[in-house]
Amino acid sequence: MERPSWDQYFMSIAKLTSERSTCLRRKVGAVIVSDKQVVATGYNGAPKGIAHCDEKGGCLREKLGVPSGERHELCRALHAEQNAIIQAATSGQSIEGATIYITHQPCVICAKMIINAGIRKIIVEEGYPDELAVEILDEAGLKIVSMKQ
Repeated sequence: MERPSWDQYFMSIAKLTSERSTCLRRKVGAVIVSDKQVVATGYNGAPKGIAHCDEKGGCLREKLGVPSGERHELCRALHAEQNAIIQAATSGQSIEGATIYITHQPCVICAKMIINAGIRKIIVEEGYPDELAVEILDEAGLKIVSMKQ
């Protein structure tokens, strides 16, 4: 019997979670895992009770021609990692020492949140054009492990 590895299993959950995304540019999912148990999940989308981009006439960053990895403050959405960290906090779940599985490499804002949340391992499937995020994570002793070889 062939079974997926733990990394494959949790990344498949992150991919499924990304399907809930309301982002028009990139669907991202994140799963925070501790001791082989899912602690929290998140996907990118507008905050609770706030209209999604498709309800506001499209993506503002797209309309302004903002390249990927830049000007995150112009986005209505929270990132998948942010939503997963918030979900853990609001449910009272510690994520100190946890692993986060993300469909895409974190941006610099999410990288800083991951560091301060005490997450110790980052596993991604896709890259993302944010070299500062990689630099900051490296300085904090966190390496990004890619599932794509």
